[in-house]
Amino acid sequence: MNSPVEQFTIKSIYKLNFMGIDVSFTNASMFMILSILGSVCFLYLGSRKQALIPSRFQSLVEISYEFVANMVKENAGNGSQAYFPFIFTLFMFILFGNLLGMIPYSYTFTSQIAVTFTLAAIIFVGVTIIAILKHGFKFFTYFFPSGVPIGLAPLLIPIEIISYFIRPISLSVRLFANMLAGHTMMKVFAGLIIMMGSAGGVLKAGAVLPLLAVIGLTGLEFLVAALQAYVFSILTCMYLHDAIHLH
Repeated sequence: MNSPVEQFTIKSIYKLNFMGIDVSFTNASMFMILSILGSVCFLYLGSRKQALIPSRFQSLVEISYEFVANMVKENAGNGSQAYFPFIFTLFMFILFGNLLGMIPYSYTFTSQIAVTFTLAAIIFVGVTIIAILKHGFKFFTYFFPSGVPIGLAPLLIPIEIISYFIRPISLSVRLFANMLAGHTMMKVFAGLIIMMGSAGGVLKAGAVLPLLAVIGLTGLEFLVAALQAYVFSILTCMYLHDAIHLH
């Protein structure tokens, strides 16, 4: 039986080298492209007719649009509408990436910390630039809000700085760890089905238990795939809210 973590191995499809740096086209790269193409096709096919009475497919696109629009409005606050395209793109990219990873023999690129941290770092740098451009030097009051006793400054400022700079780590690890753990658990129980099914007697009959567990985990993983796209996006909205409105 293959190792449960073997499914997360990055494999080169087309080897490329640029100035001594390995920039090969990998299975992770391929599924990122498929995620983009999948979301584009979904949005295009669902919105091209724009019927007054929408079809089920068009309804799904409209629900997705309204869901993210409300999420941005409620969590990022006034002045955040300009950033809706980015949040919507981020949500669809992660959602389709997670769902594609549920297809047997596919690859879940969101299970790679390098991918999730890169996304989180782009968001972190982006919201920091937005905050500085909007508030100038007033941005640094974020680390010491007005109304707080000056005596708390030596304690509060380091805590606020650490909590601010740990954002990309917590944001990336949350998505990566959930996808990694879920797929690993599914592979472990799938391996138990094979091991117990190939055995004889009571063990062979007992293979039904891990089979039921895999069925349950599969349904749960579909829920987690959507939930983690939502969590990643809503936290981005909250960071954006802090950048626009400070405290």
